[in-house]
Amino acid sequence: MFHLVGQTLRRIRQRKKHLSRSLSRRPLQASASYTSGDNDIEDLEMQVVRYKPEGLDTLCKNTKFTRKELQIMYRGFKQECPTGIVNEETFKEIYAQFFPQGDASAYAHYVFNTFDHDHNGSISFEEFVMGLSVLSRGTFQERLQWAFSLYDVNGDGVITKEEMLDIVTAIYEMMGRYTEPSIDDTTAREHVERVFQKMDTNRDGVISVEEFMDTCRRDENITRGMSIFDTVL
Repeated sequence: MFHLVGQTLRRIRQRKKHLSRSLSRRPLQASASYTSGDNDIEDLEMQVVRYKPEGLDTLCKNTKFTRKELQIMYRGFKQECPTGIVNEETFKEIYAQFFPQGDASAYAHYVFNTFDHDHNGSISFEEFVMGLSVLSRGTFQERLQWAFSLYDVNGDGVITKEEMLDIVTAIYEMMGRYTEPSIDDTTAREHVERVFQKMDTNRDGVISVEEFMDTCRRDENITRGMSIFDTVL
């Protein structure tokens, strides 16, 4: 599983850098608001969903991005999602563009849930940048916590074998032909069983956040996988 996750993260990093270069070429005018003054915010308020993002200063305090980086991301976010929010179907469509060689819908669903903090079925700009801040600028501990929340599908504070299998299967489906070697359901279950036995140190049938953190800290593959997010946008 660790090798598979690392392989996936490398692909995400490549796509992220490509998207960042594309966004950075768009002209920006710095101001007290996000991009070209209050016009961007006013444009959002004219949409059917009258969503207004938090102030730039607030987002600077709550994330690890600079004012300019937030301006760049807001411009790109607005172009993809003029209403100011992203629903799950749109999120899946965006993910599908990054992983055309496979089916990213299941994995995108799980990632969407980790970004949708208030569980209202949509991702606001605040939720988007706060999640991205953890993945790209967060501490090792913060990124492990995010990974745990991804695997803890139902949010009950522990990871079951079924939840781990769901995520691993979704990753393989997303990677498609880039998965080496190819895997079937039996192989996936055997893989999950090995990893689960390694993490479930007290043998109670579930993985707690403490067990997850401790195992990941001792695994060099996890450390390398997390470190690939140490890049600027």
